[in-house]
Amino acid sequence: MTTAHNTTPQYPFTAVVGMDDLRLALLLNAVSPAVGGVLVRGEKGTAKSTAVRALSALMPAVDVVGGCRFACAPDAPDPGCPDGPHETGAVEERPTRMVELPVGASEDRLVGALDIERALSEGVKAFEPGLLADAHRGILYVDEVNLLHDHLVDLLLDAAAMGASYVEREGVSVRHAARFLLVGTMNPEEGELRPQLLDRFGLTVEVAASREPDERVTVVRRRLAYDADPAGFAADWAAEEDALRGRIAAARELLPRVTLGDAALRQIAATCAAFEVDGMRADIVMARTATALAAWAGRTDVLEEDVRQAALLALPHRRRRNPFDAPGLDEDKLDQTLEEFGADEGTGEDDPEPDGPDGGPDGGGPDGGGPEGGGQPPQDGGPEEAPLPPEAELPHQQDREAPQTPQAPEKPEPESAPQGGAAGEKAAVGATEPFRTRRLDVPGLGEGADGRRSRARTAHGRTTGARRPQGALGKLHLAATVQAAAPHQRSRGRAGRGLVVRRDDLREAVREGREGNLVLFVVDASGSMAARKRMSAVKGAVLSLLLDAYQRRDKIGLITFRGTGAELALPPTSSVEAGAARLEQLPTGGRTPLSEGLLRAHEVLRVERMRDASRRPLLVVVTDGRATGGPEPVVRAARAARLLAGEGTASVVVDCEAGPVRLGLAGELARELQGTAITLDELRADSVSALVRTVQGNRKAA
Repeated sequence: MTTAHNTTPQYPFTAVVGMDDLRLALLLNAVSPAVGGVLVRGEKGTAKSTAVRALSALMPAVDVVGGCRFACAPDAPDPGCPDGPHETGAVEERPTRMVELPVGASEDRLVGALDIERALSEGVKAFEPGLLADAHRGILYVDEVNLLHDHLVDLLLDAAAMGASYVEREGVSVRHAARFLLVGTMNPEEGELRPQLLDRFGLTVEVAASREPDERVTVVRRRLAYDADPAGFAADWAAEEDALRGRIAAARELLPRVTLGDAALRQIAATCAAFEVDGMRADIVMARTATALAAWAGRTDVLEEDVRQAALLALPHRRRRNPFDAPGLDEDKLDQTLEEFGADEGTGEDDPEPDGPDGGPDGGGPDGGGPEGGGQPPQDGGPEEAPLPPEAELPHQQDREAPQTPQAPEKPEPESAPQGGAAGEKAAVGATEPFRTRRLDVPGLGEGADGRRSRARTAHGRTTGARRPQGALGKLHLAATVQAAAPHQRSRGRAGRGLVVRRDDLREAVREGREGNLVLFVVDASGSMAARKRMSAVKGAVLSLLLDAYQRRDKIGLITFRGTGAELALPPTSSVEAGAARLEQLPTGGRTPLSEGLLRAHEVLRVERMRDASRRPLLVVVTDGRATGGPEPVVRAARAARLLAGEGTASVVVDCEAGPVRLGLAGELARELQGTAITLDELRADSVSALVRTVQGNRKAA
């Protein structure tokens, strides 16, 4: 856990260069935590974490009941607080906490843990608070939130939505307040959050490193100055920090007096309907965000510019329809909707010129700045020294309209060698429309990360047995625990109604659920695959399997082979979007070095086993089975296949051979791999997973 009161001063929030959308979103949540938090998406090294940690120093101190582990407010303590009831006593003032949730945290670390032994033997609800309790009335920061286990994200967002955390273990229940500002950061290259989870974050912003040399110079100079003398650097920015801290406090005080008129509310509803967002959460978040923007600008009425800015922050991530879509928003459509539904109602008599002198949404206030201007945070100075610029100067994300799922164009470009390409190389072709596949299972019972593909022993799922705890007690198996303790009650001198339970009696449940796997695609991109119709179908099939991997929480990797060697086009990652992008750009041509592709797969799997031994792989080879590259290509390919089979790698060969005469080479490869071969037509007929389930039987027969 990290709190705001550490020995080294945080990097000042006002010293952060650029990233106006990020700073504005954080400040709006500081003004109104009801906005629902913010998700920060961006490439590595863009100071996402620096900006989030710097926010904690701007938050006002909080009063808490002395000795309360759950940070109850003295004037309104939680009536259900596990440390309650609270009596009138000492009041403590402390800085606002910023609590960090590690990616590898357990469920007990997040929500807290009950002492089951004391609960059974003494009837006492002995509860050890978790990170949600520590974050109450503060900031909960989750770095790399897209890498957090799904069930932890569910618990986290449920607590954020309800303002409370519930811990239940075998009939023993504890509840405590958990209201916090939720901030998550993520690098989209490492995988996306599910759309359902994206929707639970109030706002989202995209950040990227500036391409302006002068701005990059400023970033480096400030960072070097901070690293050389953190205390001195913080002192230089103290005045700006104090001014911003005061503005947050003033906006918080003004917020209850802000009026959301019918015209603004109509624009909000029309905008959400126009962009076809699911549910009503977007409308509510937009309303709260627009209200916070007005308070931040020092106004008591919500203007059209507030609604527009609220839409840019609250809607992009809610437009995502499938895992290959990037969050985005069509700003032209947004402006058209606001204009259409703002013209009839107007914005009220008190706002004769809400859109600026030019009547457009980018005009800011009447003076092009000042308190009527949008919600731009200050930069290089406090609010008084640097007036708010007009909204037109706010840098918004580029290309907000999400790209659609990659698919083949209606009239593909003619095949030709790209400029600078190898001899015989064909230009990349688009994929056919993806289709739904059945589940591809890895045989046996694994112990990998929670997912939705293969059978595994997991922390969640149906109970299949009981065992002695291995380390900290997980899910208690109550019947097995009582059965273990019952024979010893007389010898332990049981006299009362309670059961005398020792630690040796405790049994934890053994559960079976589903795990996520590493699906490694090895795709033949040689000249024999270069027929346009065939390669489009191959890409469509692989794209379908990528979509299935996303839904089943897998990691994926992509190897291509052609010419004289094999290339790791995509190292194992959770980002199926990256896999789709690599697949779309895949050219074809040259000989078929099948052995090189298989050997490269063997090396990738060897490295991944060292990194994560519990994640089992599934090898999907997409080829017509020909081997023409290198010396003794057929013999080398067979040896490479037997090498993979000898290590127990489950595999499927998708046979892409076409034409009336078929050589059956892919089937021979599947036999060497001790896997299953299917044709491309069978794959598209949605039968691949049923055949993969026979892998275990084939391996035993071999």
